[in-house]
Amino acid sequence: QVQLVESGGGLVQAGGSLRLSCAASGRTFRRYAMGWFRQAPGKEREFVAAIAWSGSSTDYADSVKGRFTIFRDNAKIAVYLQMNSLKPEDTAVYYCAEAAQAYSGVGRNRADFGSWGQGTQVTVSS
Repeated sequence: QVQLVESGGGLVQAGGSLRLSCAASGRTFRRYAMGWFRQAPGKEREFVAAIAWSGSSTDYADSVKGRFTIFRDNAKIAVYLQMNSLKPEDTAVYYCAEAAQAYSGVGRNRADFGSWGQGTQVTVSS
């Protein structure tokens, strides 16, 4: 099973930027769509962004569209989330996830993803 390790979280002021990284193990990374989810205290884990296995398509939650960008580097076996114009409501633990099925489309549901990282904390101060 793939191992996913997130990094890049931290404390930033509103309007600032952060780039999250997710390093994956395994040689099959390039076959799977990848996603980012987040979970704020007392709330359900929610979809943030996803990218196809080929990198040719992406999807974003309405709340982050235009501010966040997901991209992947299959050579480095990693996926990234560039977060700009951060808002206090972006504060959450961010999780990287790998699609449950190889060569699947870009999904938004937690059930579409089979492997998860341990999460990285992002805190945006006002």
